[in-house]
Amino acid sequence: MELVVRPPDCLSWPGGNCRCALGRSGVSANKREGDGATPVGRFLLREIFYRPDRLAKPRAALPIQALEPDMGWCDEPSDPRYNRLVRLPYDGRCETMWRDDGLYDLLVVLGHNDDPPLPGLGSAIFLHVARPDFAPTEGCVALALPDLQALVARLDPGSAITIQPG
Repeated sequence: MELVVRPPDCLSWPGGNCRCALGRSGVSANKREGDGATPVGRFLLREIFYRPDRLAKPRAALPIQALEPDMGWCDEPSDPRYNRLVRLPYDGRCETMWRDDGLYDLLVVLGHNDDPPLPGLGSAIFLHVARPDFAPTEGCVALALPDLQALVARLDPGSAITIQPG
């Protein structure tokens, strides 16, 4: 399935659309680590993670994995595990995947800067749960949980998201 993000705040797919939140710095064709921008481009959807203590395992055709409290995502450009899942505690800088705020209760990993990861070009770009007020993200695409759940059920191997310039 092909998803399309049209800034400032619309995600669409064949037969549907919904509101989304994007990076606090908008969208950028020159994504850099920590810039707060959502990267422009077409990205395969790699895998799904969910919080098993909060949600039932979603039905999905993409690879799916239950989050665990010791999971993190490396965002240190000089680290050999940059833009990869890591186990906490971790010596390098990383983001905690097990969050109290619910934003990562369900998420889809975008294939941004991952084959191979190039230092400093951005990490941890996800399709995840939006804040109730749809506040900007740190560079991800965020949806209301019911919209994300419905979308995850429709994804298949080869699904991709195209993020268009604003």
